[in-house]
Amino acid sequence: MCIRPAAVSGSFYPADAVVLRDMITSLFSQVKTQTLNPAPKALIVPHAGYIYSGLTAAFAYQQLHSVRKIINRVVLLGPVHRVAVNGLALPEAEVFSTPLGEVVLDQLAIEKISKMPQVLVSAAAHAQEHSLEVQLPFLQTVLDDFQLIPLAVGDISPTMVEDVLKKLWGDEQTLIVISSDLSHFHNYAEAKRIDEHSIQQILARQPQLNHQQACGAIGINALLLSANQNNLQPTLLDYRNSGDTAGDKSSVVGYASVAFRAFSEGKMHG
Repeated sequence: MCIRPAAVSGSFYPADAVVLRDMITSLFSQVKTQTLNPAPKALIVPHAGYIYSGLTAAFAYQQLHSVRKIINRVVLLGPVHRVAVNGLALPEAEVFSTPLGEVVLDQLAIEKISKMPQVLVSAAAHAQEHSLEVQLPFLQTVLDDFQLIPLAVGDISPTMVEDVLKKLWGDEQTLIVISSDLSHFHNYAEAKRIDEHSIQQILARQPQLNHQQACGAIGINALLLSANQNNLQPTLLDYRNSGDTAGDKSSVVGYASVAFRAFSEGKMHG
């Protein structure tokens, strides 16, 4: 069995399983927010080191506790940071490993999309990529048994990504996770101004974000296209930046968590 080992444990999050579990438990304990009903179909979550963006991520993942036995498949998209890719890259691995254990990939779903022209296989794209990996310990904590479809997003149009999402959309047992930070390396006030505009675009389901607004802009835009198609309603769960958590306010990175939910007729205010 081909395993993709953890690449950023010990840097982006603790390498020791006990310390990691304690850290995630501590982050969840700081989340004071109402559980959404219905539960999210899709999430936008940040992907920095846990000391920077872990709390914002916890606001999103906290919403999955109520459906931990229902969700059994996670479609995870995150931007490439180290290896250039034309399209969406699947890994060669069949399993992703973290300090909390192994996550098995959904081979049937992978087979379903692997023949699409925008989908390729690249072990290199996944080998050191943190945008996908940092989501896994949270998912392993809040869900019971689930399989993963990890897609590293390179140079590709949001429409072509949305076509892949359509193939993988599934029912309430499938969760879509889009990994993205917001603006990078502005001063605190400027970052807040840029990020507030980006968040308003997301909440208005306007799929025109650019890479200066979000490193995962393509994935976000694809989700917004899907949200418009499927009438998913977005809810902002948390926003802060590295200047609020563990960083210098002269140069910050923005983080937001957003939940997207499907409402039946007459339940728009649930």
